[in-house]
Amino acid sequence: MNHIIPKDPATPDNKTAYDLMTILPHSAEVKEGRLWIGGLDMVELARETGTAVYVMDEDHLRAQLRDYHDWFARLDPSSEVIYAGKAFCSKAMLRLVAEEQCCLDVSSGGELAFAQAAGFPLSNVYVHGNNKTVDELRECLAAGVGHVVVDSFEELERLSRLAVEAQATQPILIRVTPGIEADTHDFIKTGAEDSKFGFGLNQGLALEAVKRALSLPGLDFEGVHMHIGSQIFALHSFKAAIDVMVDFIEQIHHETGAAVRILDTGGGLGVAYGVADEPSTIEEYAEVITGGIRTDCEARGLAVPRIAVEPGRSIVANAGVTLYTVGTIKEIPGIRTYVSVDGGMTDNIRTSLYGAHYEPVIANRADQPRSVTVTVAGKHCESGDIVVSDGPLQPAEVGDILCVCATGAYCQSMSSNYNKQVRPGVVWVSGGHWRWVVRRETYDDLLRCDVG
Repeated sequence: MNHIIPKDPATPDNKTAYDLMTILPHSAEVKEGRLWIGGLDMVELARETGTAVYVMDEDHLRAQLRDYHDWFARLDPSSEVIYAGKAFCSKAMLRLVAEEQCCLDVSSGGELAFAQAAGFPLSNVYVHGNNKTVDELRECLAAGVGHVVVDSFEELERLSRLAVEAQATQPILIRVTPGIEADTHDFIKTGAEDSKFGFGLNQGLALEAVKRALSLPGLDFEGVHMHIGSQIFALHSFKAAIDVMVDFIEQIHHETGAAVRILDTGGGLGVAYGVADEPSTIEEYAEVITGGIRTDCEARGLAVPRIAVEPGRSIVANAGVTLYTVGTIKEIPGIRTYVSVDGGMTDNIRTSLYGAHYEPVIANRADQPRSVTVTVAGKHCESGDIVVSDGPLQPAEVGDILCVCATGAYCQSMSSNYNKQVRPGVVWVSGGHWRWVVRRETYDDLLRCDVG
């Protein structure tokens, strides 16, 4: 029985999985009506692994890392690509990052512990965070991380004191908020003056931070860092921020005599979550970043610093999908149809948190038109537990395998155990084979830390 309300025939949407190829992993294809990724039938994989489950195309991940490394190296051989581990962090992922000659950005002691467990070269680690604890800073010094990106005056003093105690000299970058309003969601804007991150330019705080860093023992001021936000499609936002930062580099040189050896421009390149999205390419992004810095520095008679970028989302987002099993279908006549799945906000909080857009497809009928409009709901006790809001889908049936596209970034990283739900595992696929890189949690895992 078809429980789905058809879309208004005046605005039909008959797209199939074939039309989703721009947002699916590179290896995605439709064979005999089913969705395949990495040479594997997603329906059979879901039955073998259970659902919900994250699936990631290993070759897609490697290709994205390689493209970033190669394009930036071609345009500036001294540049560094720093994978932002917060997007998706596992030991397998960090080993892949190292294999593709990229550096790593960590934002907590836990992410640093993963880097150490993965055998990642710690001299290639950059450490972020607006409130690094004393313990985390001690862990950074003990590990010998390459750079700490300092975010406050308190942290400057704290890190200096700890470095002296450890008889170490810690290379640092100063995080600057350039005052650029990136065209993105308010929750993921980070470069405006009113931000919990970094030192503002307008009140002279950033320059004061540089001067303080130069005067404190145990610190080696190497450069400056910016990050204007995430999911940015307009490359002119990056160019505007670069202009501001190079002006600041010139000011540092004139007022302190210090050379800025590194300019880290952060990340934020947007990705395609929907079929209508048209993000810039890695090549276009690399040209704007390297060309903008070089042109601005040469115009001011400054040496070009080592250029660093911190892509995360644009490496992993489209490499991943999430597979669910349809459990119930509830029609509210004339209002909406809910297709409920065995996951939801605990494995993908972004729709509830940001109103993020995702595209669903029925993996076992991938060649059929997505001719109806549904809301894909999760199984948790929250009315806001929505994965896809009013999106096109094939007519669904209980037991179908529903695939949500472009979930490789931030979904697993931001997952939770709300309602004591076990978190899904992560499967990597390649060449017709699959393997767990993060196993599915069990009830024993949920109970392990409860000592009551």
